[in-house]
Amino acid sequence: MNLLKKVKGFRRQMRTEYPFGWSIVMGSIFIFLVILFGTSGYMLLEGWSFIESVYMVIITLSTVGFMEVKPLSDIARIMTMLVIFGGVGAFFYLGGSLAQMLVEGKFQNILGRRRVQKIIDELTGHYIVCGYGRIGRVVVQGIKNEGLDVVVIEKKPAALAQLGHQKTLFIPGDATMDEILLSAGLEKAKCLITVLAEDAANVFVTLTSRQLNPDITIVARTDNESHVPRLKQAGAERVFMPYNIGGLSLVQSVLRPTATSLMDLAIRRDIKLQLEELPISDRSELAGKQVKDSGIRPRFDILIVGIKKISGEMVFNPGPETVIEAGDLLIALGNPENLQKLQKVSDPDAG
Repeated sequence: MNLLKKVKGFRRQMRTEYPFGWSIVMGSIFIFLVILFGTSGYMLLEGWSFIESVYMVIITLSTVGFMEVKPLSDIARIMTMLVIFGGVGAFFYLGGSLAQMLVEGKFQNILGRRRVQKIIDELTGHYIVCGYGRIGRVVVQGIKNEGLDVVVIEKKPAALAQLGHQKTLFIPGDATMDEILLSAGLEKAKCLITVLAEDAANVFVTLTSRQLNPDITIVARTDNESHVPRLKQAGAERVFMPYNIGGLSLVQSVLRPTATSLMDLAIRRDIKLQLEELPISDRSELAGKQVKDSGIRPRFDILIVGIKKISGEMVFNPGPETVIEAGDLLIALGNPENLQKLQKVSDPDAG
């Protein structure tokens, strides 16, 4: 049963990703069946040996003009005509597929895909983005701006062409298929972000990804608030609604333009200001200290905006008496270089 599923999955993948490759496979199978048919026919009808039968089929299909191995009966001659018709048709089909592949440059695409797949197979701790629409493009660019590895799963030809021009790693295919997710390195990825247009597809991708990699972080998109519980039940840690986020951001930009501009600056990479999350390990010198005794502000010139406690409680604008504990997550605002220095103190094992 598992073998049958793998065969069906391979067939779907070949048809989706390499339709020309599937034509070559089918043409080769047809030629093999013609040879098998002719060999079996000569052995059964004429009583020839296996070698004699195969030799007769080969010289017939190759049209080299050699003499028949032995005189043929009328029914064997009819079978030989069927072998000729079948063989010629199979060779034309296979030859046409090969010619199309060479003319359209698809042979180079195969080699290119193999090189890309080899690069993806070597990735660890990367991000997978399912869907490269308007939201997917922003997500991918944001991840690349952070200097992180990202692999995109997309099936639309126009989007794939754009990804190729941008030299972004991608897997062509349907993100709801197990083999496509695995080929994107799901088992070794850090996070999967599914931003497909259909909520049902996002639920399916979330459920499948959680089954294939129980430890991966999954972020999913939905356009319907009633689907949020369903996505979380399927395995998504975070669910976002783009239109809600956009609407709230628009309202804030109107009511509090200066504060909104400050937050926009805090998440952009083209200025010397960054908002970062810094975990506190049990080996950190900050663990067990109060904020006023940590020396974060005078040493690193960094502002602690909030602390997410190990219990899950969020402390905004922590006071000087607030204790920093191992397992806490600091939300810090400051210069990227200073944030890197603080990260080495907050989590020495992070390297």
